[in-house]
Amino acid sequence: MRPVDLAREHGLSTQAIRNYEDAGILPAAERSAHGYRAYSPLHAHALRAFLALVPGHGHRTATAIMQAVNRGNTADALGVIDESHGRLLDDRRTLQAVEAALRDLAPVPPERGDTFIGPLARRLGLRPATLRKWEHAGLVQPRRDPRTGYRVYSAADVRDVRLAHQLRRGGYLLEQIAPLIAQVRSAGGVGPLESTLRDWQARLSARGRAMLTGAAGLDAYLHVRDGRKTG
Repeated sequence: MRPVDLAREHGLSTQAIRNYEDAGILPAAERSAHGYRAYSPLHAHALRAFLALVPGHGHRTATAIMQAVNRGNTADALGVIDESHGRLLDDRRTLQAVEAALRDLAPVPPERGDTFIGPLARRLGLRPATLRKWEHAGLVQPRRDPRTGYRVYSAADVRDVRLAHQLRRGGYLLEQIAPLIAQVRSAGGVGPLESTLRDWQARLSARGRAMLTGAAGLDAYLHVRDGRKTG
């Protein structure tokens, strides 16, 4: 098979095929006396496996998987796959924590009026220093009283603090929480986030299904490759 024969099936360029071989995504091709590459059905399976892995694992991880397989180190490839599945599981747990935090917020009546750092900290069982740390990290943005310079927490600020508190109790880092708080703030509340969470869940499900497809493609490639070794 020529590079163009592999490329045509997937709408790729012949240069892409050469690049994949050079990167170790495809096993090394045999060369003719004139230096032309000659590919086999094994290379076709390798290409299909790589392209099946990319949607679920991403280009970099799919590349690492194929490189390990083509080095003959299937154990390393499976380890990379396990780590990728672990990241998906972490993302699912994060989504579940966010959903739980938002559910915990829902039954609480809306805040009325403003409050200060001391009363708010006591209400939530936090130290004022913790609230100042969260402010520095961008989780909450209380205004300052122009006369006294004291922090003044509005109803929206209290909502953000309570959401951050729920997520911190779930073990999440400030840098993981900050983007969500920013989204709640820009949406004007937690209600508009419902569609975002549904989209997030749909993306995770699609990624999980894509990983299954990638696993099937890689398994087919391994069967062909191992069959050639024993044949």
